[in-house]
Amino acid sequence: MSPIQPVLATLGAEVADLTAELGRRVDVAEMRICDREGQLALAPPGLRSPNRACRLVRAADGWIAVSLAREEDRDLVPAWLGCDFGGDPWTAILAHVRRRNCAELVADAALLGIPVSRVGETTAAGLAVPLLAMGAGASRSPRRTLKVVDLSALWAGPMCGAILAEMGASVVKVESVRRPDPTRTWTPEFSRRLNGRKSDLRLDLAEAAGQARLWEEIAGADVLITGARPRALVSLGLSTERIWSANPGLVWVAITGYGWTGDGAGRVGFGDDAAAAGGLLRWTPGGAPRFLGDALSDPVTGLAAAVGALRGLSARGGVLIDAALARCAAAAAAACGLAIAR
Repeated sequence: MSPIQPVLATLGAEVADLTAELGRRVDVAEMRICDREGQLALAPPGLRSPNRACRLVRAADGWIAVSLAREEDRDLVPAWLGCDFGGDPWTAILAHVRRRNCAELVADAALLGIPVSRVGETTAAGLAVPLLAMGAGASRSPRRTLKVVDLSALWAGPMCGAILAEMGASVVKVESVRRPDPTRTWTPEFSRRLNGRKSDLRLDLAEAAGQARLWEEIAGADVLITGARPRALVSLGLSTERIWSANPGLVWVAITGYGWTGDGAGRVGFGDDAAAAGGLLRWTPGGAPRFLGDALSDPVTGLAAAVGALRGLSARGGVLIDAALARCAAAAAAACGLAIAR
């Protein structure tokens, strides 16, 4: 059983009620999209995440979580720490991080785009994600099938899209031919659970023709799901001003590491480092953090984002669902009574 099962059950019940009002009732548990058990070679959680890509490291004034899931992150370690690491970046990280403070380490990593968080840096008032009023909203014929454009990848965003597809929406999964969704090769069976009900559209988003086709899809959509930072989307011509000018009734589900607005909008975040940021961890008797499970912020965020999208649709759209992995993790930690050791 997942260590955050009570939170998943609460959000799953909301999904069931809201989908029943808008389409076909969705039972999230039956979809088997809330955990990756049996899909990856996962080790027991501890100082390292079960997938071994993220590690908890003690700094001079606290703990940080460092994720090196991408080759580009490993390559940036020397620039981050101002040192060379030879063959193993973790050796350099363990040696240098302990002499520096958390705020400095997180800030320097953010500038380079490396996913690094301070343990417990994020708080949240509750499981509901913010709905930011952006467009004028628009009425929708109850007989028309919802159109969803899923531009996200990995877990949380595709999970939201999977729920809408299960409800009866027409969901198109848009992928860049240059950077396809890694889950297709990492976890093909899990990818089918997340994306099997969606149609596929593969575009070269570095070219004008690909961006134009993407724009056509978004301009006619009821829901847009993204998993990129604001500046990355602007580079594709997807500014908030342009989108809501063309589609005032859109529900935009923005999955980010640390939120759509504010200082965290430019930071990269993944499931495990975001879980650490929200304190979604266990603690040793001596007050040291340990991972609690596999990328736990992802399923919480995916469900919370789906609830936000459904609420946005009920409210006539024109909203941005600000679904931040770290904030959802913090809400889950609070709901599960996981107090941060001080």
